[in-house]
Amino acid sequence: MNILNPQVQSKYPLSSGMVLIAEPYLNDPGFARTVVLLCEHGDSGTLGFVLNRPSANTVNMLLPELKLPGVQIFDGGPVQTDTLQIVHKIPQFLSGVEILPGIFWGASYDELAALNFSAQNIQPDDVRLFRGYSGWDLGQLDAEIRQYSWIIAPADKSIVFHAESGRLWATALKSLGGDFALLTHLPPNPMLN
Repeated sequence: MNILNPQVQSKYPLSSGMVLIAEPYLNDPGFARTVVLLCEHGDSGTLGFVLNRPSANTVNMLLPELKLPGVQIFDGGPVQTDTLQIVHKIPQFLSGVEILPGIFWGASYDELAALNFSAQNIQPDDVRLFRGYSGWDLGQLDAEIRQYSWIIAPADKSIVFHAESGRLWATALKSLGGDFALLTHLPPNPMLN
């Protein structure tokens, strides 16, 4: 079921550094009410990470040798779930590609292992780890946007490093104002209303 139309759809371009906000009744269970940070968009397709799906896995479970206290792992998407990706805001300690001012994607395992949160004054919310990623082939995401499955919005630190992942979808919609804020009041399944 699609409730968006061109009058309610956002006017932002599809590019890296933006977020995709799932349309309220997107019926794909892997993306229902998600917010996806786009890190790469080009001739090879699109890559991003679901920002609001905390994983049951912890750093201690997956990489017990790393000392990353309080850093949560998120399910970044259904592609290559055996990989771990990082988005961070500490370029003085970790390398990466700047996808937005002050927000970086990527770092090496050795850099992660060298982090010392207390000595370097790093906070757990300076780093987001993602198990797997969300990916679209060239043209695939464009088609989904034409079908009004996603709302495109600008990303910033308050969205990417949002403290309450359970509220991120509504927060991202409200940040767009107007009719978008009204979408947060729709029930997840209108048949249950």
